[in-house]
Amino acid sequence: MDLPAPSEQVLIVYSTTDGHTRKICQRLQQGIEQAQHTVQLLSISALPEPLPSFDRIIIGASVRYGKHSKAVGEFMEAHKQLLMAKPAAFFSVNLVGRKPQKASADTNPYLKKFLLALSWRPALATVFAGRLDYPSYFLSDRLLIRLIMWMTGGPTDPATVVEYTDWKKVDEFGRKVLALPTPTGRH
Repeated sequence: MDLPAPSEQVLIVYSTTDGHTRKICQRLQQGIEQAQHTVQLLSISALPEPLPSFDRIIIGASVRYGKHSKAVGEFMEAHKQLLMAKPAAFFSVNLVGRKPQKASADTNPYLKKFLLALSWRPALATVFAGRLDYPSYFLSDRLLIRLIMWMTGGPTDPATVVEYTDWKKVDEFGRKVLALPTPTGRH
């Protein structure tokens, strides 16, 4: 008879620009809690010191103008030893990820560049396409994002609201994080 897997503490840390990365993290939280694990969901701007105890960690960050928040890289570098000792995963949320040829960790230019600048490597990394919501952006952001979308063949109508996120991919990522082996080999 198989014994049920013990409940684990999963820490999800996120950095979001417009709230969509937090929404993705909440979806991950729901799936992980349904698998009978405990989740703490914390904004990178509100992390307590010391960090809460956890068995696994997921870090999610949005991209704005080609860059992840500086705080995300600083967090990863400051906690590198802890992250290396636990199953840890990272995901990037960006609109370039809406293109199939740029929707993986190996092909997304923003994720590749970000990870190359770090001395730590997550056990699992992926990209989720984000949400385009022109009406909610400040005028300067709306104009710059429209220019970027025009240059990359995306929608430019200022009334456009499109969610590109593949929620099945988000759910699968959560399952993969739970399947990562621990340093002791336990799942």
